Formats: sequence, C-alpha cells, structure tokens
Amino acid sequence: MGIHEIRRKYLDFFVSRGHKEIPAASLIPENDPTTLFTGSGMQPMVPYLLGQTHPLGKRITDSQTCFRSQDIDEVGDNRHTTFFEMLGNWSLGDYFKKEQIPWVFAFVTDELGLDPSRLYVTVFGGNESLGIPRDDESVELWKQAFASKHIDAKENERIFFYDEKKNWWSRSGVPLNMPEGEPGGPDSEMFWDFGADRTLHENSVYQNEPCHVNCDCGRFLEIGNSVFMEYLKTKDGFAALPNKNVDYGGGLERMTAAAMDTPDIFLIDAFDLPRATLERLSGKPYDSHSPNAKAFRVILDHLRAATFLIANGVIPSNKDQGYFVRRLIRRAVRFGKSLGMKEAFCSLIAEQTVATYQEPYPHLQRQSGDIVREMAAEESKFVKTLSHGEKEFDKMFSQKNAISGEDAFVLYATYGFPLELTEEIAEEKGQKVDREAFQAEFKKHQELSRAGATEKFAGGLADHSEETVKLHTATHMLHQALRTVLGDHVFQRGSNITPKRLRFDFSHPLKMTPEEIKRVEDLVNENIRKDLPVHFEILDLAEAKQRGAVGIFEDKYAQLGGQIKVYFIGDEISGEYYSKEVCGGPHVERTGKLGTLRITKEEAVAAGVRRVKAVLD
Repeated sequence: MGIHEIRRKYLDFFVSRGHKEIPAASLIPENDPTTLFTGSGMQPMVPYLLGQTHPLGKRITDSQTCFRSQDIDEVGDNRHTTFFEMLGNWSLGDYFKKEQIPWVFAFVTDELGLDPSRLYVTVFGGNESLGIPRDDESVELWKQAFASKHIDAKENERIFFYDEKKNWWSRSGVPLNMPEGEPGGPDSEMFWDFGADRTLHENSVYQNEPCHVNCDCGRFLEIGNSVFMEYLKTKDGFAALPNKNVDYGGGLERMTAAAMDTPDIFLIDAFDLPRATLERLSGKPYDSHSPNAKAFRVILDHLRAATFLIANGVIPSNKDQGYFVRRLIRRAVRFGKSLGMKEAFCSLIAEQTVATYQEPYPHLQRQSGDIVREMAAEESKFVKTLSHGEKEFDKMFSQKNAISGEDAFVLYATYGFPLELTEEIAEEKGQKVDREAFQAEFKKHQELSRAGATEKFAGGLADHSEETVKLHTATHMLHQALRTVLGDHVFQRGSNITPKRLRFDFSHPLKMTPEEIKRVEDLVNENIRKDLPVHFEILDLAEAKQRGAVGIFEDKYAQLGGQIKVYFIGDEISGEYYSKEVCGGPHVERTGKLGTLRITKEEAVAAGVRRVKAVLD
C-alpha cells in the first residue's frame, strides 16, 4: 500500500465519521512573525484548540505538509526527514478518548492491515506532586482495542508509561512551565515494531543500552500520537477543562514505512522515481547499509523539501526562508559530488518529485517551471564555487589544523558556503567552528543572513494589529497596480508584512523603471483616496476563477471546505472592483483608512522575480 493510497484512506476514514476535510496550510505561515515554517500538523490548528470556533465545525481532518529546518543535520539515517506530511484529526470540544483510541486502532489494523501483535503504545504515567493522575482511561481503552484482536495488552509489556517529558503536550511544554490559564493534557503514542530479528538495536549506537519503545535504534517507529487536552492550569494547580479537545498527528511517511514493513523510509514509494533517477545518474545502487546511503538520503530529502518550498513561493537567498532553501540545495549538491555526480542533477530530481506528488498537490505541476528553473540556477551558482571552496577549506585547515569563525565567513562570503556546511566539513575532520566569531564577522560586514529578522520578530502581530491589517490591504492594492502597470504576467511569489512595512515578491523579468514605480504608487493612492469599500465573499473555486480572482488558490486560510474566500476592493453595488484576490484576511473596511503608499525599494531576488518594499505614510 503506497503513500497516496494511505493518505486517501485516512481522510476518507475520518470523513465517514463526521469530519470535514480541509486542505493543507501553506508551508510558509501567512503574516506570522513567530516562525518561518509550518513545522507540524497542529500548528495551523492551535487557535481552534485554544478556543476559537472553526468555521467548518468541531470535527476536522487533513494531511498537512511540514518542514522542520532544525532537522537538516539529522537527515542521513533511515528515518529522519526535514519535509513530511502529518495526517491529522481533531475534535474541538466534541468526542474524546473513548472514540479516538478505538478509531486510530481500527484505522491502522483494519484499513492499513498492520499486524496488531507488532503494535505498542505509551501513555502518561501521571505526576502525583502536581495532582495529575495516571491516564488510566486511555490504558483501559487500549486494552479493549487490543482485546478486539485477541491480544492481552499487559501493562509494561505492550502498554508503557512515561512521564511528562514524553507523554504530555502544552504550548509551553511540561506542566511546570505552563502559565495560569493555559490548556494541556496527556498524550498517547503508537509504535510499530520492525522486529528483533532485524538486529537494528544490536547494530546501532545504542547497542549497549536496553532497547525500549522510545529507543532511537530504529526497531520501534512512532506512527501516531493522540493528544488529549483535558486540563487547565489554575492558580491552585490543574482543573478539568469544560470543553476537551483531541489532536492526533500521524506521520504519513512513517505509516507507509510500517505498511511496507521497511525500517528505511527512503524505500517507500514516495521516493521511488527520484531514487531511481539518482541511481541512474550516479551509476550507484541505493543500499540501506552502504556508505553511500547517507548521500542518497540527504539528496532525496533535501530536494523534495526544496521542491515544495519553491512551489510555496520561497526563492533561494541569504535571508529568512530563502536561506534554508539555498542551504538544502547546496548541501544536496555537495553530497551529489560525493556520489561522483558530474552533471547537474537537482532539477531532474525535482521533476521526479513533482511527478510523484502532482495528483494530491496539483500546484506542484503548475509551478514546475519555476521549481526547475530555481533549482537549476542555484545548483549552477554553487557548482562553480564548490571545488574552489573545498580547496580553500583544505588550505586553511592545513595551515593551522583548524577552521576559525573568520575562515568560515570567508568561505561564506567568497564561495557561498553556508556556515552549517563549513561546520559539517569541519566535523568530518574532528574540528568545530567558532560560531560567535563567525557571527561577529557577519555582523561587521552587515551581511547577516537574517538581517531583517530582529525587526521582523520584534513583537507579535497582535500588538500592532491595526497597522498590519492596513498594510495587508495595501498589499492587495499594490498587487493589482503592478498587474495593471506591468501586465497580467505579474503574480505573487511571496510576501511578508510587519507592522512597519510590506514586502511583496512578484513575477516580472525586468527592473522597474522610475516611471513605472511612480505609476504604481499613483494608482494605489488614487484608489485609497476613493475610500473604496472592502468585503469578502465565499465562492466555489470555479466561480472565483470565473470572476477573475487572483492569488494563491491553495491558501488554506482562505479555504472553507470546497469553497474559497475572496476579498473584493470596490463598489459592490455597481460590481466595479479595483481588486479581487483570494485571501483569508483580515482587511480594513474601507481603503480611505490607509493613508499614502510609498514604495521604498525595488530589487531582484531571483531570475524573473522582483521585490518591492513599501510603507504607509
């Protein structure tokens, strides 16, 4: 059973139980200054888990694409990836444990056909000092579920207990860290056993330690986790939540690996086409136990992640999300060299990734030209300097048997080596790089890769909501003005809004002339002065397109079931609209509130992509 069939089975399973299926949110959280990427299935749902009413009701299910930049250096073993899909189902004040546990057990055993004798679970063991009891309700429900398959699920043999470090969830972590008024609760994980006969533990770095379900040796693979939000932190301790929530997350790739009974995630069908292409180009077969396995895994994971990120409008650069796309591609290029690759390969792997995922994610096919172009351009840039940079590294290292932070900066500034790449090469030689010295050198040259991050992350949007909402509406007006002045080939390629300014990336091959910039400003300000009304309508996708709406039609925040939210700027009575754009909001009620738009900068960010920054005076 393959990854696409499992995804569909899961969603259909929960839709048949009264859940509404929602599309995946963007990998780039819209107007969220607290994080660069969507890193979990729960992340877009947090407002609803904390009490906000979901427009589609109390039962929700989805498959959320996720990217975790912090796992880049972990990729190389048989199960870590930076990009993954998280299957999810949520109860927002509706059903609870007695429905959730039998359902997830039925799904993996009846729908996926997993052998229940190879399933193990963990539950929260309680904390007496905090007055939080052991989760005995979950224990009994798991026993009943296993008993339905004629298995006696004994405690500490099939059901294991862990403390709050392993089996508790709140936004703040363990119960002691939770502020008053925050909800949280125990969670219960399910593991698949690949079997003792594979000797995964004996051949791991943990061979001298006892093996257990949470061991990282690879024998046991977590395939799902149900979070039961049932407690509220109070000044006196913990009280029961009146409306309890369920949040389930199950790694799709991991479920597929369990269904295929392979401990190597890179052998699941999601990687078949890219892996075969890489084998052909390198002339080497993929073998889980080969010294080349790490290089294969890094390339397959990193280029899959980069493909999805570029499709979400992220361009390789030295700032923000673009920095990580650049790092992914360049790390893949270096590992390609270790496989003996002589020709460009990144765009070819990307094409196979698009072919693999184009049915569930059709935007990949629509963006395939951009993906291939950006991937090829970034690889070409780095290939030209990689060999020279490695020679310079060897020269630096031979002189003093070490790499200083200043050396690392030279490699970055001259040869395009991300700091982490230099650190990785240094680690291969048993050395470490002085990060503080590197950062000091970086700051001195005013080229810190996240130069805008300090201002961007200073305070959340909630503290400046009025200014941010104004700039959000101004961004729509700017987008339309660019299309009017430059042509209908202009489409959004990325945006970022802080309380102080807007940044908008768009498709256009040429530098804007001063006259064009002036015409865009004048057009926006003319329509601001008209004090046009702003309203939204919820439309079927086909109708939204027929009425001329532009924007990112995959935007989860704008989607409501099979319909989509479109904001109109203009006269609703006459039907004469200045702007029609897909968006989740929020926006001002009338354009007259905005002030005067002024473009402060226009620059290139990639081939065929321009960027403007603007403020409201």
